[in-house]
Amino acid sequence: MATQIVDPAFEEATYRKVGAKLIPFLFLCYIVAFLDRVNVGFAKLQMAPDLQFSDAIYGFGAGIFFIGYFIFEVPSNVILEKVGAKMWIARIMITWGIISSLFMFTGEVHWGSVATWFNCTDAQFTFYVLRFLLGVAEAGFFPGIILYMTYWFPASRRAKMTALFMTAIAISNVIGSPVSGAIMQYMDGFAGMRGWRWLFLLEGLPSVIIGIFVIFVLDDGPKKAKWLTKEEQDLIVRRVEEDNASKSELGGRHNVLDAFKDGRVWALAVVYFCGVVGFYAVNFWMPTIIQELGIDKKDFLKVGLLSMIPWGVAAVAMVVVGSHSDRTGERRWHVAGSLLVAVVGMLALALVGKSSPVLSIIALTLVTAGVLSWVATFWSLPTAFLSGTAAAAGIAWINSVGNLGGHFGPDLIGRIRTATNSSEAAFFTLAALGLVGVIIVLLLPKTERTPGAVSASPH
Repeated sequence: MATQIVDPAFEEATYRKVGAKLIPFLFLCYIVAFLDRVNVGFAKLQMAPDLQFSDAIYGFGAGIFFIGYFIFEVPSNVILEKVGAKMWIARIMITWGIISSLFMFTGEVHWGSVATWFNCTDAQFTFYVLRFLLGVAEAGFFPGIILYMTYWFPASRRAKMTALFMTAIAISNVIGSPVSGAIMQYMDGFAGMRGWRWLFLLEGLPSVIIGIFVIFVLDDGPKKAKWLTKEEQDLIVRRVEEDNASKSELGGRHNVLDAFKDGRVWALAVVYFCGVVGFYAVNFWMPTIIQELGIDKKDFLKVGLLSMIPWGVAAVAMVVVGSHSDRTGERRWHVAGSLLVAVVGMLALALVGKSSPVLSIIALTLVTAGVLSWVATFWSLPTAFLSGTAAAAGIAWINSVGNLGGHFGPDLIGRIRTATNSSEAAFFTLAALGLVGVIIVLLLPKTERTPGAVSASPH
């Protein structure tokens, strides 16, 4: 389909308007989503000693989130396409906020013979059940947002928009790390509750509140956006239709079964798994890694402040890499190169250990900046050749299979730390998996048009 000529100034103004309306709010949604997912890393510093959780118990519990996430991811994303983004995203946020707050009761629920049957204490079983349910509740949110982006932005603009949206991962940690540390340190004992219980309560409630706002702020698509003129709506819809039509060059897929028949979908799911394993392993364990660099066991705020460094650098890196990928139209080397930076960081963590706090922080920064830059550009690969219902199913499948790495990564570190009292072997394993992901990306059959074939938006 030929691209209809439109006044460039009008087109740029339209997309600036759309970006200004959608991205800040989606950004806020993802901040609270990600914070609820990973604040367990800070809670662990106080909760694990209180409830007598070993590193293996914590690692398994942190990772079991992704089992529930995996099981319900594809159905959730397909439902979103059928019922509309607004109500489904609101449902997701409200339920996960409630479940996140319920973690404050870990250790207070008595399961009797049920917990014994699973060879768990009551506290362990509650922790596992709530982490699993949190994954079930949140399933579909991230791939749903990625799908939602395809309703508004053509491929030539999507990597930058996705990167801006996904800086919420970094910003949630930049903001959330010191806030989490402060809550645990200064709320500890208030009203007779430990700091980690306050952490779950205070960081879960914003998701419920913002989830309610989703109903009133988001529109299901450009045609329902009353804040756009008819000309702006038509332009956006036309650009998206042109983008979908152009996917026929790459064997565009349009139904659910077609997505699963495409070998590129399965290859990208493996790549996503390889990267996610390392990302969540380091993410869930970062507060512990930093605390073990010599920080006082009760100085949670200092742990939070130091955690800001890797996430702050990552926030800048992912926007720079995403914007450069859009400008050049090149995706594959941006994806592979970013993941390779993370691999170098993991190798450095394994080699440095606890011997040098400065080098360890630099290594953590390489991992976070590399993985976030990788994931910000990664999603331009599957959305380049999938459209329609296949996009909903394919994106969700890649994300759900890949996010199983979120279970194995934290669990791997926990088990190795319990067995060896160190993390070096785990980081070498994570680096090897990351390298596998790099190789697959570089060998992958074509998933993008030749750079320059898609006009990149000016920056």
